Amino acid sequence: MTIHDVYVETDERPSRRRRSRPRVWLVVLVLVVLPLAFLTAGGLWFMGQLDPPGAPGDELEVRVAGGWSVTRIGEELADRDVIGSPFVFSVYSRLNGQTDFQAGTYDLRQDMGVRDAVEALEAGPRIDYLELAVPPGKWILEVAELVGDVPERSEEEFLQATRNGSARSKYLPPGAPPNLEGLLWPDTYQVSETDDEIAILAEMVALFDERADALGLATATTEGRTPYEIITVASLIEAEAKVDADRPLIASVIYNRLRAEMPLQIDASLLYASGDPAKQSITEADQQAPGPFNTYVNVGLPPTPIGSVSEASLIAAMQPAQSEFLFYVIAGDDGHHAFAEDFDRHQENIEAARAAGLL
Repeated sequence: MTIHDVYVETDERPSRRRRSRPRVWLVVLVLVVLPLAFLTAGGLWFMGQLDPPGAPGDELEVRVAGGWSVTRIGEELADRDVIGSPFVFSVYSRLNGQTDFQAGTYDLRQDMGVRDAVEALEAGPRIDYLELAVPPGKWILEVAELVGDVPERSEEEFLQATRNGSARSKYLPPGAPPNLEGLLWPDTYQVSETDDEIAILAEMVALFDERADALGLATATTEGRTPYEIITVASLIEAEAKVDADRPLIASVIYNRLRAEMPLQIDASLLYASGDPAKQSITEADQQAPGPFNTYVNVGLPPTPIGSVSEASLIAAMQPAQSEFLFYVIAGDDGHHAFAEDFDRHQENIEAARAAGLL
């Protein structure tokens, strides 16, 4: 081997070693360092989306509509600057088993981050209530009108629900048509944004059953009457009485007349038959008109109650005063009545009422 050959070999070997080192580090960089760096950066970014630095921003309301997917909710939160990444929201929600958030309005904050946003959504929406006041003595037609005054509620849909069996009271006789007149408890109701007409109706009926049960109506047999007939009596008392002291006495007049098989001659039942809640008085023609609610020509109770009943009227219908009274007429500006056992005394009370300008 010549000296030239030796030098050539020595020059080539170091050269191959120098070129191989950069290739190894390049492989390490591509396969290990860069992925690790990306994973670290990605993890830090992900954690930053979960819990962003700094304090949350301004308060805001976010409305989640029914049927929205987790992805759609994440997009809405990102659009409102509650979170930064819909992707992180979707991943984190699914990892936590939260895929069905309730529809409604939520009080959130800008830049609160995914973790706090999911926690707030898990707690459920804010419940905003509207008051619905239903006084005693109202017909279903009038209650429906009150429901229709509640924003986004329909008078017509409520009325339809009262007639199609959407709710049924335990006090409605078996086989009877789904008529809920007299079976809605008068009260002030808290209506949430998720309560539709059927839910409102169901609450009124359920409250009636609950209160009637508490008063012992389910087992009441006053004068041999069924609970539903007692409710009908209570509705007549509610329509006629203006002061509480009169309620048991009016109840006694009703039961005394029923026992004597006398027509009740209650104007309120004729007004109900007119179908016009604004009507205030009846005529002789009304008294002669045929119909199931005409208590001037028919003996016995009307076929259904004629309005909602208060607790006081229901108690009076179950516990009437013991009297021989068969008549009553208004006797004072406060609405109290004068009662009589015979027609002559009743005529005297009528003349006194006329003289006082009450009739």
